Amino acid sequence: MAKSRGFSIYLLKEGYTATNALREDHALDDDVGAQGLPENASLFVLDSAPRPPWWKGYFNIEKELTQVTKGALIFMPIGGRCFALSFGHVAHNLLDSSYEYDFGLRITLNSLDPRKLKSTDTLDPGAAKRRRTQLPIESELTLFDFDRDSTVLRSLTGKVRDEHKDLFRHATGASNLRISTDVEAGELPDLCENLLALYQSDAYRAAFPEIQNIVPVRDPAQIEALDGRVLAAFRARDPDLNITVPEIINYSDNLYVAFAGAGRGLVYDDVYIGRYFAYLDKHGIELNGMGIKDLRRHVLVLTDEDGNSRDRYSIYKSLVFDTTLEGAAGETFHLCEGNWYRIENTYIARLSTYLDPLFAASDLPPYAHASEGEYNAAVAAGDTAIACLDTQNISPDGQSAVEPCDLLTVRDGVATFYHVKVSTLSAQLSHLFNQGVNAVELIRLEPQAVDKLEALVRGLIAGGDPDTLIELIRDRKYRIIFGIVTRKDPAGRSLNLPLFSRISLMRGMKALQLMDVPGSVIFIADQAVAGEGRKKKWKKKEVPEQPQEM
Repeated sequence: MAKSRGFSIYLLKEGYTATNALREDHALDDDVGAQGLPENASLFVLDSAPRPPWWKGYFNIEKELTQVTKGALIFMPIGGRCFALSFGHVAHNLLDSSYEYDFGLRITLNSLDPRKLKSTDTLDPGAAKRRRTQLPIESELTLFDFDRDSTVLRSLTGKVRDEHKDLFRHATGASNLRISTDVEAGELPDLCENLLALYQSDAYRAAFPEIQNIVPVRDPAQIEALDGRVLAAFRARDPDLNITVPEIINYSDNLYVAFAGAGRGLVYDDVYIGRYFAYLDKHGIELNGMGIKDLRRHVLVLTDEDGNSRDRYSIYKSLVFDTTLEGAAGETFHLCEGNWYRIENTYIARLSTYLDPLFAASDLPPYAHASEGEYNAAVAAGDTAIACLDTQNISPDGQSAVEPCDLLTVRDGVATFYHVKVSTLSAQLSHLFNQGVNAVELIRLEPQAVDKLEALVRGLIAGGDPDTLIELIRDRKYRIIFGIVTRKDPAGRSLNLPLFSRISLMRGMKALQLMDVPGSVIFIADQAVAGEGRKKKWKKKEVPEQPQEM
């Protein structure tokens, strides 16, 4: 029986070959002889020098210990396109812009049996939240809690259909395709020809119709126009432009973040676009002089605690942004992981129809403070009938802390829970909406939570009628108001929010509706004096020297 081997396969975009698909600073060797390569294929090998693992010096181990990294990239032209086969940890040497990001996913969608799926990797772009779901039995996509309204399917694993089992039996697809096959080296061109045909097929639409609310943008002219929008937002330091690590990462590895491309910088314990702006300012880089190529050239680097590079991602690939285009009425475009997605106009209209009636005029004073906490305390101090519950906890003993709300009072005869957030960034708003729903669920399900809330109200409210407020809460006569501090015109209603924040809000409002709890949104006027911004305190240290790969 022929031995099955694992392959990781990329499809390069049109115009890319071995001559222009690699990073300029790659350390791969192309002067290596190989007698078994397919015709016209080219080979690049990674053959690193032996070096000791970090823990050898950490524990002063006397025994000679070294480790090496080996890998290879094989470029193979097929049917006017070029494939890249990756062996070992070398695929990061490919330019982010050189390969088809949806190649592996489309292959798996077209080849897998939709009833025999094993694992999914999904992305909620609004919260930049990544999740891997695995089931012990072969199942359909609906059993993986795939939210067609808000989730981008990044990777899929399962068994292939019977008609494709002669090519491979199991497949996992994301940007690349990972398969196990017993084909010999001389048969690889035939395999890639079949993969190219599968990639170009749209048969998956019948088996997986629910993934079409969010689709990739493929038109080069449209991508160029969208890149112009993100560049304008970058140069203007648009607060709706965000940055995140574009992969699922293991925080237990003590990873840190640095920036590279313009010179030495600092190492931070988290990623924030304001730090990248500060990095550019430190090196005298004018934002108006930067282009998309610069955003692709500059990198976000994951490092260890010593500043040694672990993984690198271009800044462009790390950006998260929502925008629209002239001539594309009703369509919203989302940038995530270096790729643009188009949201169906009917879905955008459905969001607006549902959400816009939920927006109301603000009944809270304008924001002119340094932080949310300072604002909440000031509002309560200005009205003795309002209790400031910011940072308070009502969760039962031994459970994770749950904040009931930021401000609590009686409005229009009902207990009103205000949840306040300074910003219209997707991730922060998603947290705001989830916080409101979770607090209500806890109050309805846990009597101890209501008892704790009563104790807080009696201890914190300075005036008004605490007995009436508590009675309304115990009778479940309450509502939720999300207060968003912004300089945007309230007339914009839901369109003032990023796309995936709107989706999170709709999901949250429907959850409140199921509990028979009214919910609404207000925009609080941001009148804070413009300055350097509201910066969090970041744990940081100087990088002793530029990491080798930075």
